[in-house]
Amino acid sequence: MVIPNFKDNFSKTFYLAYPVMLSQLGQVLVGVADSMMVGRLGAVPLAAASLANSIFFVVLMFGIGISMAMTPLVAMADGKNKGKRIARLFNHGFTINMVGGVILFFLILMTSPFLKHLNQPEEVVILAIPYLAIITFSLLPFMFFQTFKQFAEGLSQTKQAMYITIFCNAINVFLNWVMIYGNLGFPALGLNGAGWATLISRIMMGLMMAYYVWNSKRYSTYNLSLGFKKLSFPMFSKLIKIGVPTGFQFIFEVGAFSAAAIMMGWIGVTALAAHQIAINLASISYMMASGLSTAAMVRVGNQLGRKDIKTLREAGFTAFVMVAIFMSVSAVIFILFREFLPSLYIDDVSVIQMSATLLVIAGFFQLSDGIQVVGLGALRGMSDVRVPTIVTLIAYWVIGLPLGYILAFSLGMQEIGIWVGLLIGLTVTGIMLLYRFHKLSQRILDKQESNISVK
Repeated sequence: MVIPNFKDNFSKTFYLAYPVMLSQLGQVLVGVADSMMVGRLGAVPLAAASLANSIFFVVLMFGIGISMAMTPLVAMADGKNKGKRIARLFNHGFTINMVGGVILFFLILMTSPFLKHLNQPEEVVILAIPYLAIITFSLLPFMFFQTFKQFAEGLSQTKQAMYITIFCNAINVFLNWVMIYGNLGFPALGLNGAGWATLISRIMMGLMMAYYVWNSKRYSTYNLSLGFKKLSFPMFSKLIKIGVPTGFQFIFEVGAFSAAAIMMGWIGVTALAAHQIAINLASISYMMASGLSTAAMVRVGNQLGRKDIKTLREAGFTAFVMVAIFMSVSAVIFILFREFLPSLYIDDVSVIQMSATLLVIAGFFQLSDGIQVVGLGALRGMSDVRVPTIVTLIAYWVIGLPLGYILAFSLGMQEIGIWVGLLIGLTVTGIMLLYRFHKLSQRILDKQESNISVK
C-alpha cells in the first residue's frame, strides 16, 4: 500500500504546509485587493493591470524559482545534520538571489517599452507602462525577502514568513486605499498608487524577514554570515542546477497565462479585464496549493537526506491526496459562485458575464493545477528538475497555447478557446508529473532494497 500511515503523514504535511498556504494566500489577496480596488476605476485600468502583471509575473516567478533552490538542499542538509553546509547554502543562495534580482530588474526595464508593439488597446498600454515601471522596483526587495524565507522553510520553519507576509499585505491594502483614491490628504494616483503600495510593502517584508533570521536564536547555531571569500563554484553550481530549471518551470506555466492575456488583448478590453478577474481568482487556489507543494518539497528532501525512501513516497503521495481534496473544493466554489465573485471586482455587466464563463473552465482545471504544482514540488525535493522542466515546456507551449490559439481564432471560440487550451496544458502536466514522481521514487526504493538484500 502506498500510504500505510496516512494520518501521521497528513498531520506532518499539514502543519508544515498551512503557514506557507496562509502566507501565499496573503500574497494573492494583495493581488485580489489591487484588482478589486483598481477595478472600481473602470475596465481600462483593470486591463492595464492585467497587461503589466502578465509581463512582471513571468520575470518574478523566474526569480522565485531561482530562490527556491535553497529549500530542498537545506532540507537535505538538515536531514543529514550538516550545520556548516546549511550556512554555506545560505551565503551562496543570498548571492545568487541578489545578483539574479538585479539582472531581472534591468530585463524588465529594457523590455517594458515593447508593450507598445503587442497589438494591445492604446489606452491600456498608456496606463500599463508607468505602473509596470513602479512594480519592477519591488523585485529587488522581494528577492531579498525570498532568500530568508526559502532558507527558513528548508529548516521546516514556515510560520514567521506567514506572519510577516500577512502583516505587510495588510499594510499594502491600506496604502492602496490611500494612494489609489487619494485618501488622508494624498493625491489620487490611480493605478500607479497600487504600484507604489506594492513597492513599499515588499521593502518592509524584506527588512522584517532578514531581521528575524539574523536575530533569532533558532538560527544562531548556524553562524550565518555573508562573504565573498567563502564562495565556491561547486556550491553555486548545485544551486543553479536546481534554481534555473525551476525558474523555467515557472516561466513556462506563468508565461503561458501571460501569453493568454496578450491573446485576450487581441479580442478586446472586455476580454482582457475578464481574464484578469478569472486568473486573479484562480491564483488564490493555485498559490495555496503551492503551500502544499512547498511542504512536499521539504518533506521529500528531508527524507531523501535521511535515505528513508519509503517515507519519502508516503509524504509525496499524501501531498497529492491533500491537494486533490483542496482543489476539488475550490472547483465547486468557482462554479457555484461564478457570477457573484466577478461582481466583487467590477460593475461592468459584460465583463462579469465573460468572467463567469471563464471561471467555469477554471473550476475544471483546479484538480490538474493542484496535482502539477505538488508534482513539481515533490520532484524538486528529489533534485529532479530537468525532466519536469521539459514536461512543462511541452505541455504549455507545444500543446496548450497552440491549441488555445486555434480554438480561439481559427475555430471562433474566442476567450473560451484560449482557456480550454490552458485547461488541456495543465491536465497534461499534472498527469505526467504524478507519473514521474511515482516511477522515480519507486526506482530509488527498489535500488535501495536491492542493495540491502545483497548485503
